[in-house]
Amino acid sequence: MRIERARFITSAAREDQFLDPTMPVIAVCGKSNSGKSTLINLLANQKNLAKTSASPGRTRLVNYFDFGQFVLADLPGYGYAAVSKEEKAKWARTLDKFFEKKERIAHVFLLSDIRRDPSEDDLQMAAFLNYHIIPFTVIATKSDKLSRMKVKERVRAVANAFGLGMGNVFAVSGVSGEGKEALLNKIGEIIQNGAE
Repeated sequence: MRIERARFITSAAREDQFLDPTMPVIAVCGKSNSGKSTLINLLANQKNLAKTSASPGRTRLVNYFDFGQFVLADLPGYGYAAVSKEEKAKWARTLDKFFEKKERIAHVFLLSDIRRDPSEDDLQMAAFLNYHIIPFTVIATKSDKLSRMKVKERVRAVANAFGLGMGNVFAVSGVSGEGKEALLNKIGEIIQNGAE
């Protein structure tokens, strides 16, 4: 699987603005500051396609990107403490509405920092996806922060915490590019399955 080009399409704040593209949609979700923008930029081979920020909680909308063979939907980060209850409730409603039309979603990448055990919010998100039978893969981000041995150990721990097989957890680094090829292969599979 090769990505030739990637471009930003639009942002959606409300359900009536959600896109219904003919291409498969892969959604990216995770806690605020889990590395969603960095992952998108890594896949796109661009530094600033998705805006990265040191302060979590920046993505408040569903941002859509055209990757040629699929559309990537960047969802608002969850679990950010320094946001009002109203704002959190609004984000939760946006996510609920987005996942309501699950037939539009080919796959979900659930991002989790490899150095930490999945949070209650992460486990809740995985339970939600399982309940609604939405296929997902866990992307263990920031793997460049650990040694190779430690990465293997942490992938096993993350898989166990989510109740998944190790094949459903990909260690990826937006800095070193580690795990990118495996992730592109996975995207190729998702697109292939969607075409069958």
